[in-house]
Amino acid sequence: MIRVLIVGTGGMANDHAEAYAKMGGVSLVAGVDTDPDRLADFCAKHDIPNGFASVEEAIAWGAFDAASNVTPDGVHRVTTLPLLAAGKHVLCEKPLAANAADADEMAQAAADAGVVNMVNLTYRNVPALIAAAKMVANGDIGEVRHFEAAYLQSWLTQAAWGDWKTESQWLWRLSTQHGSMGVLGDVGVHILDYATFVAGSDAASLSCRLTTFDKAEGNQIGEYPLDANDSMNMHMQLENGAVGVIHASRFASGHLNDLSLRIYGAKGGLDVRFEGWESRLRACTGDDLEATKWVDVPTPDVPTNYVRFIDAVRNAEQVFPDFRRGAALQAVLDLAVASDADGSCDKTV
Repeated sequence: MIRVLIVGTGGMANDHAEAYAKMGGVSLVAGVDTDPDRLADFCAKHDIPNGFASVEEAIAWGAFDAASNVTPDGVHRVTTLPLLAAGKHVLCEKPLAANAADADEMAQAAADAGVVNMVNLTYRNVPALIAAAKMVANGDIGEVRHFEAAYLQSWLTQAAWGDWKTESQWLWRLSTQHGSMGVLGDVGVHILDYATFVAGSDAASLSCRLTTFDKAEGNQIGEYPLDANDSMNMHMQLENGAVGVIHASRFASGHLNDLSLRIYGAKGGLDVRFEGWESRLRACTGDDLEATKWVDVPTPDVPTNYVRFIDAVRNAEQVFPDFRRGAALQAVLDLAVASDADGSCDKTV
């Protein structure tokens, strides 16, 4: 039996708890949160027998094997390092940390501890993404030359997921004071991983423009200054020489949670989509290239990150994307912020 601790019991923690509850041989044994009422409600909802006010209290108790860290971005480091030092396996929400230095420290600590460590880049669960990465790696589109990627959300214009003006689970994402890197860190990290994972190459250089729009009187609601970026537009060159554009927004009205990637090589192209919660991969390769014919490609189901994390813990083997991947992505996020601050100047990774 793998005993799991949930650290942070806000909205996303429910996804973690529900995923673990569906697995055999997994037991949710405790939760951690600084808000006692939220912790009590979460534990009651998921039938979790123990609750603690801090990671340190949970470690002193000790009766768990692995932890899901679902705290806000700004406290990932301080809540994860003690878990690693205690020899606990950790699945951490993205982005891995608030800056590259913290992310590097977490990756090194995980390596030193010899525990399973994973970043919850959830779109690694998308069948089309995995199939596309395999096609590129197999040379189906030849050497990659160009790409364009987008992550479109609309929770600032549509209340499908709740009222962001009154609910803390959304307000903190709009406030750097509460540990948010804005749309860049919240969903930009996903589309960066989405694009570079399929391309099979990391970023070499980039330029970026970040924009924060007025959303309330004085750009403040209660304790939340609304200063985190709402829109990200980036030009990037990869280590393999390919160039492309990546953008993300929370003002993409009509798109609740849609990701797209078009990637082109010397021998063909791929169109990789996750839209309306549906995965789709189309390709124009081989004999279809001359006729510019795009065809649907079968995409077999893939196990979720939660399943792969637990399997890795059970089998004592590392799983990807790991903390080192999270740290590499964090370095790109930091450069994007620096580029924007310097008037969107090019920055080399």
